[in-house]
Amino acid sequence: MTPKVVSFHYTLKNAKGETLESSQGDEPLSYLEGVGQIIPGLESAINGLKKGDKKSVHVKADEAYGEYEQDLVVQVPRQQIPKKDVVVGDRFHADSGQGHTQVVVVTGVTDSHVTVDGNHPLAGQDLHFDVEVTEVRDATKEELEHGHAHGAGGHQH
Repeated sequence: MTPKVVSFHYTLKNAKGETLESSQGDEPLSYLEGVGQIIPGLESAINGLKKGDKKSVHVKADEAYGEYEQDLVVQVPRQQIPKKDVVVGDRFHADSGQGHTQVVVVTGVTDSHVTVDGNHPLAGQDLHFDVEVTEVRDATKEELEHGHAHGAGGHQH
């Protein structure tokens, strides 16, 4: 069976019911099934839906962005930070020590150290999605070779 490209509109809410993000009024999100382009809990919940289907989905933290990992919060000596006027909320790409980079967020600043957090901003949170599938189609050969969905206008990166 040929993998599918699924396009859908979504509204993402946290456990308090606050809207965090929505595709409404914008282009729907498209993904290639089975390659990890969207969080696992959402992908498994909408797998098999058809165009026009709507569904409310509750995704536990471990099937979304993972549990919050305290060991991803580290203090770095100030002189190791490339930016001189670093402030809470700044984002940097940092070497993960495992051969790739990850985005870290500055959560604290002192005269001698900067505290950075490598957790995804939604780590440790259960998420709620309202989804509406707008299209389901067979993936193209090019999409399968590239490992991701391409937009309606063709190849987009």
